[in-house]
Amino acid sequence: MGNLHPFDPVRPEEIQLAARILEAAFPGVKLRYNRLDIQEPIKKDVIPYIEAERLRKPLPARPARLLYSYFHRLDTGACCKALLNADTKSIIYVKELPAGVQPPMDVDELAGIEELCNKHPAVQAEIEKLKLPPGMSVCNDPWMYGSDSPNETRRLFQCFMYMVAVDHPENNHYSLPCKFCPVFDGHTRELVRMDYLPGGADAQSTETQPWKPVKTVQYAHDLLDEPLRNDLKPYIVQQPEGPSFSVDGNSVYWQKWRFRVGFNSREGLVIHNVTYDNRNVFYRLSVSEMTVPYGDPRAPYHRKQAFDVGDVGFGLNANQLTLGCDCLGHIKYFDGHRCDSKGNPVLLKNVVCMHEQDNGLQYKHTNYRTGSASVSRNRQLVLQAIYTVANYEYIFAYIFDQAANVELEVRATGILSTVPFDNENGETVPWGTNVGPGVMAPFHQHMFSVRIDPAIDGHKNTIYYEDSVPLPEDEKNPYLVGYTTEQTVISNSRAADTDINRNRVFKIRNDNNINPITYKPVAYKLHAAPSQMLVMSKNAMGYKRAEFASRPIWVTKYQDDELFAAGEFTNQSKQAHGVETWVQRNDNTVNEDVVLWHSFGLTHNPRIEDFPVMPMERISVMLRPDGFFTKNPALDVPSSTQAFNKSTLHAEPSNSSSCCSSSGGTKAKLYKRID
Repeated sequence: MGNLHPFDPVRPEEIQLAARILEAAFPGVKLRYNRLDIQEPIKKDVIPYIEAERLRKPLPARPARLLYSYFHRLDTGACCKALLNADTKSIIYVKELPAGVQPPMDVDELAGIEELCNKHPAVQAEIEKLKLPPGMSVCNDPWMYGSDSPNETRRLFQCFMYMVAVDHPENNHYSLPCKFCPVFDGHTRELVRMDYLPGGADAQSTETQPWKPVKTVQYAHDLLDEPLRNDLKPYIVQQPEGPSFSVDGNSVYWQKWRFRVGFNSREGLVIHNVTYDNRNVFYRLSVSEMTVPYGDPRAPYHRKQAFDVGDVGFGLNANQLTLGCDCLGHIKYFDGHRCDSKGNPVLLKNVVCMHEQDNGLQYKHTNYRTGSASVSRNRQLVLQAIYTVANYEYIFAYIFDQAANVELEVRATGILSTVPFDNENGETVPWGTNVGPGVMAPFHQHMFSVRIDPAIDGHKNTIYYEDSVPLPEDEKNPYLVGYTTEQTVISNSRAADTDINRNRVFKIRNDNNINPITYKPVAYKLHAAPSQMLVMSKNAMGYKRAEFASRPIWVTKYQDDELFAAGEFTNQSKQAHGVETWVQRNDNTVNEDVVLWHSFGLTHNPRIEDFPVMPMERISVMLRPDGFFTKNPALDVPSSTQAFNKSTLHAEPSNSSSCCSSSGGTKAKLYKRID
């Protein structure tokens, strides 16, 4: 393992090593593994290594390769966290987590709860009451329990039930939700209770009744009533000379960019050590958390609040991507690994795809006096991962371009999380949309947090915001048209707000490096995504669990163990221990190692057009150089020419000749009349 880079994802042999170390430390005790993964290297130890790498100097000793594990002791039921040194094959510490602190769910656990639910006698009794016709069955989605009591310490799962025809693997069970929801204890595997779901606008629930058959709203192509379009011709993306990128392990070189591709069970795709033209830009970029709170006020839907990163993990739910489907063109794939509950490594194949794409013009100018034009197209490098968390798909793409911009694009698609609703008589609710017979989709939000660990020409940076404001109405502004900018330095760790009315932009600058043309510090700016923050009341437990989503901007001073906006443990949390806690230290953040957190999201009030499968909804965040260079950094991109791009001309129909195209036709006569 000595040749591993500090930022390399966990290797299968490291997972096996961690399991052996822990089993040797607990002889005779059966352990159930929840996570075995890489622990971020200590930053102060890794910076000398990556700086030597950047400057092409002899490399110092690689910093310690650390691993962590969440595991359960099956003799006592205690949940523990361990930190391990893979180089010395030793334990740094093992600590038992406090009662009520729940580690995230894992793949084997979810599969076990799903199977337990399907076979449980009480669930079978409810299914029997439905009186389903032949060919119909019932399935379930195990959900994180959320939280609604400060005293709950059990590890709970709520299972939402659906009816499904078994004759096709893509039958849309989300079109046929059931009105009962079993709750299980994940440790004892006992049924805690059976929740009965309300079927109308009030919160009143009833016992399970025989199903009144309705037509399933389908999305699979061979189950649709309408024929598929037949007028779509192939669109083929080809690169006959191969791609413009090169790859060495997880290190990527493209144009003037260099960075490393990371992947872990929790965040999925992570970007490390980003440089442009050998200048430091970002130490680490990641989606640190997201939460999906639902706005249906009826019990038990108040508990529907998923933290898809902290509760489950994007990495565990990453899609195996497929050529010609998820990415087009010349594709490079990256793999990942996770552990199973027994400590065995599991290969996650093709979980990140990388490709180039054309995104229109990079710049153009035509000199109208001479007719000469300078034009260059915008080639981009895209790293994409797709995570399926039960019903929803989230598509995350980091997009690098030739003008030194970095964009995080988020697309939401998949299927709405539906609930049963008796709408045959035209009933509606003010907190949801009827999307089919007997089925309603509640309003909800998708709130993300992107964690930006900057290194703008170094690791000592300052964050400030800049507003565009009118000049005073005085003798220096006699015509009242002038405006200027005002800068506010975020000198201590705190939250801040966006302001569209003042064109507020947040910038990261290096006060130790002054641009020789602007005489201002070199900087990058954040194009924040304008978003509604959490809608729910500040007094709601769900708000306290997700306070990162209450403000769009948070600034903290770097600490090694502060990677996740809502804290390390979100599953059944009662109160977050994340950015809202860390800013209270009131750390100095001027010319320091700082972290910028941006919360943004989608307030999704479903449309009927979002069902049975949702056309993607897109939102993005952009990081752009602002005084980092002395001129447009894309000037050296070759001009766009036909010889290079080889476009083809659309052929006109053979009978296109008409009176309008001849000298004696209508067009010539019209010109004559105008003359």
